[in-house]
Amino acid sequence: MRTLKRLCIYPKDIMRITGRSERYSRKLLRDVKVYFGKKPYQFISPEEFAEYSGLDKNNILEFLKGGY
Repeated sequence: MRTLKRLCIYPKDIMRITGRSERYSRKLLRDVKVYFGKKPYQFISPEEFAEYSGLDKNNILEFLKGGY
């Protein structure tokens, strides 16, 4: 069976990854959107978050699957 990959990242995901507050996570998500020139209603992919944060993409994807 094929495993599903998350296509977008939410503030709750950022909270779990960074250990920071929801308010900080929402601000960070806005900053990532500005960095990539996205509109407020557009989503951020785990790959974009990894590039912005400097974290390893595979670690983030594993984290989102519940591996951590």
